[in-house]
Amino acid sequence: MMQQELPITDISNLIPQKTPFVMVDTLMDFSSNHVVSSFKISEKNLFLINNSLSESGLIENMAQTVALHTGYDFFIKNEQAPTGYIGSIKKVTILKLPLLNEIITTKVDILYEFNGVTMVAVKVLNAKNEEIASGEMKTVIAN
Repeated sequence: MMQQELPITDISNLIPQKTPFVMVDTLMDFSSNHVVSSFKISEKNLFLINNSLSESGLIENMAQTVALHTGYDFFIKNEQAPTGYIGSIKKVTILKLPLLNEIITTKVDILYEFNGVTMVAVKVLNAKNEEIASGEMKTVIAN
């Protein structure tokens, strides 16, 4: 077990996405069925439209937070993290788009995991701790 002290700000080895497609930057909290990430929206962000992160950027942030959970789980077992993809997205609600330079916090609860398929519930909060987005998604590990 190679656990690191949280928060972890260098997550480049924990997720398969590479710059400029990275939509998470810090692993804040981790357990077997929960993960929390944070992300500062910068002017270099591919999903920045009219000084706010687009809906697609928020959904990608949700998915990458799930990938961060998988990546860190494999990291502490000293194994290579697998690549995964979004299997399905349902019930996504976007209440507000985060603005340039805002830091969002994404909380994921793993509802179930079976045979490389993970079903999660996700909430995204802004700096004021207001929920700005939520949803459920299913991710699948690629073989």
